[in-house]
Amino acid sequence: MSKNSCGNCRILNCKHQDGEYPKFCPTMELTSEEITEIEKLYNEDNNREISRISAEIEEEFYCKYTRVEEIMEFAKRMKMNKIGIASCVGLMDESQTFAKILSKHNFEAYSVACKVGAMKKTETTGLDEEKTAVTGNIMCNPILQAKILNREKTDLNVVIGLCVGHDSLFYKYSDALCTTLVTKDKVLAHNPVGALYQTKTYYKKLLND
Repeated sequence: MSKNSCGNCRILNCKHQDGEYPKFCPTMELTSEEITEIEKLYNEDNNREISRISAEIEEEFYCKYTRVEEIMEFAKRMKMNKIGIASCVGLMDESQTFAKILSKHNFEAYSVACKVGAMKKTETTGLDEEKTAVTGNIMCNPILQAKILNREKTDLNVVIGLCVGHDSLFYKYSDALCTTLVTKDKVLAHNPVGALYQTKTYYKKLLND
């Protein structure tokens, strides 16, 4: 880890404002020009509104709302009605439940599974068949998921369990603002932070040289 990053800081004066910043702190390195540039970006499009509403939800429902509820509250306050769901096929039950919840709260939900298009890995990515033996030859298709939701003109897209990299491609090609409800972790029941909590015991191998 770079010594000049927030990951090395144990002061967090940017949050508490009750001490001194370390010398390597990025906050201390900001120039007036950079600050002005960032302030301008918050005034572009609806960036300021997104920031304001996010802050309001955090303040009003801190440790009260689940992420499902926070997403709906955010969409409501942003006046977003049509919610796209980009789902892993392995989490379609969860996606369907989320869609039902959205409908009960007067949102329109449109879901697209990751295997949409039924394109083969061997034909599209060049993988050999032996390298698709475990997970099958039908590839995940996040670009098509994004394109379909773009066509549907969704107001907000919610990712449910897309694989690492596939989620990145979805974010890249989505026209609508995106947020994540479920981050896939096949080993830890979709709770990836569990590996970080266990680095002193079961997952200490992650810190071994």
